[in-house]
Parts: sequence; C-alpha cells; structure tokens
Amino acid sequence: MDTTPYFSAACCRLYAVTQHCDDLCKQVQQAIAGGITMLQIREKGLDTPALVKLAKPILTLCRDAAIPCLINDDVYAAKQLGADGVHVGQSDMNISEARRILGENAIIGTSAHNVAEAVRAEKQGANYIGCGAVFPSGTKTDTTPLSYEILCKICRSVSIPVVAIGGITADNVQALSGTGIDGIAVVSALFAQPDITRAARILRARSDSICGKEKCR
Repeated sequence: MDTTPYFSAACCRLYAVTQHCDDLCKQVQQAIAGGITMLQIREKGLDTPALVKLAKPILTLCRDAAIPCLINDDVYAAKQLGADGVHVGQSDMNISEARRILGENAIIGTSAHNVAEAVRAEKQGANYIGCGAVFPSGTKTDTTPLSYEILCKICRSVSIPVVAIGGITADNVQALSGTGIDGIAVVSALFAQPDITRAARILRARSDSICGKEKCR
C-alpha cells in the first residue's frame, strides 16, 4: 500500500470522522471544501464487501483533494480499497498485525485513554493516537472522560501526533489550547450541521489557532 499523500502531523489538524447518512459522498465533498485535513470512514454496521462499495467513491474524493482517507476498524476493507490506512481501537486488531496486512507505508492510528496506552501505541508503530473523550460525547456514550491534565501528559509522553476526540465543537475547542495536541477529530460537530462546509471552515480555523503549539509543562 502506497500512502498518498505523505502523512504528517498537519494531516491531523481537522480529522473528520463520518457518521452514517444517505448521501455520504455529498457530505464528504462539503467537508473537503471546508478544509478537513484527513477523513475516517466509520460505518460500524457494514460488513467488508458493503464497506468497500460505500468507501470507493469517497476514497476517490479524498485522493483528488490530496487528503488521507482511513477506514475505521476494518483492516481487510482498507486493504481491498487501497485506502491510506486504518484506525483500530484498543479492542480491535493490534497495530503490528494491521501493519503486517497493510504494509509499512500505511497510516495506522489507534485510541489511547492514558499515558501507558499512548506510549505502548507509539512503541508498537502507530502513526498517531486519538485521545478522548475530552468532552461528553453523544456519538460514544460508553467513553471515560479524559482530563485536560492527562491529555497534557500524553502529549508530553509521545513523539507521534496526538488528536483530541470526543464531544468537540466550535464552541468548546478553545478549551484544549495549551495541551500540545496536533489536531481535533470531529463527528457531529461537522456532519450533523446544516452547513457542513461552513462548519468545517470554522473548526479548521479554530484548530489551526490552538494545535501544533508548544506542549504544556
């Protein structure tokens, strides 16, 4: 798998995670127009063949826009698609096995809820980690809150990009300033909005203002 475009911390600045809808391609187009920097296709209810069919045109949109497109959980769908990578949770396929299947150039992200998980993910070869929930989330109701202090500690403990996730909106994102995160991941703050392009532009501007700064001490 040849990762196109090249992955860097800048790709994490506004990380869009999809939610199921009837016209996902149109929503993704609008999000791309607003300035998202990476996309994760998250469709928990689909088997691999159905996910591959859904994701193909979306992957093309991302390639045309030169932003990475990742698949949530389903490593085999990512392999069939030639997607840029995959995001695996703590209870999903381990990073080393995903790397074996997808190859050295794949972007592999994982979730981390504390410093130990973050450090372990980096040692196992993750390209980035998603940390949360930094705020109460309506998308995932079974998450444990991640404090500002722990997020700071995670950012200080690893050298790979750290992405904050969970309940982030344009109104509360500024509260993450100073943590040292490299980006934010959003679902409903983007895809549940009446004007997705405008929502993306606002989120991108606010993320740019706080992310990639000096890590808190």
